[in-house]
Amino acid sequence: MKTAVSAIPAAPSDLARQHFAAEFTYETDCWDVHDALSKGADFVLLDVRGPALYAKGHVKGAINLPHGKIIASKMAEWPEDTLFVTYCAGPHCNGAARGALKLAELNRPVKIMAGGVTGWIDEGFELETGEG
Repeated sequence: MKTAVSAIPAAPSDLARQHFAAEFTYETDCWDVHDALSKGADFVLLDVRGPALYAKGHVKGAINLPHGKIIASKMAEWPEDTLFVTYCAGPHCNGAARGALKLAELNRPVKIMAGGVTGWIDEGFELETGEG
C-alpha cells in the first residue's frame, strides 16, 4: 500500500541533484549566516520587517530596510556586486522573498536566510533589541 509520501515517485537522481544544488543559489541558513557574521561577513544582512519588529529583536549586524522601501536610490550606497541576504519573521512570512524579489529586480545579488527570526532563535542564537 502506497502512502502519500511514496504515491508520487521521487525525481530521478540527476534532476534531484540539479534542484537541490540550485536551492543554495537562492538561500542560505541561519547557521551559515551566524558563522559568517562572526568571521566578518562578505554580504549585507537586511531585516526587511518594519522598524517596530526590528526594534523588538533582530540579528546583530542586520540593517533594517523594510521590503517596501527597497528602491534604487537606497541601494546606491552599496557597490553593485554587493550580496544581500534578506530575512523576516520566519517561514510563515514572505517578507524575505518580497525583499529578495525587489533586489533581484534592481539587478542586485540576493539570497534569503531560510527560517528568519524563528530559525535564528531555533538555532539558539541571540537577538539584539533596539534600533541597532
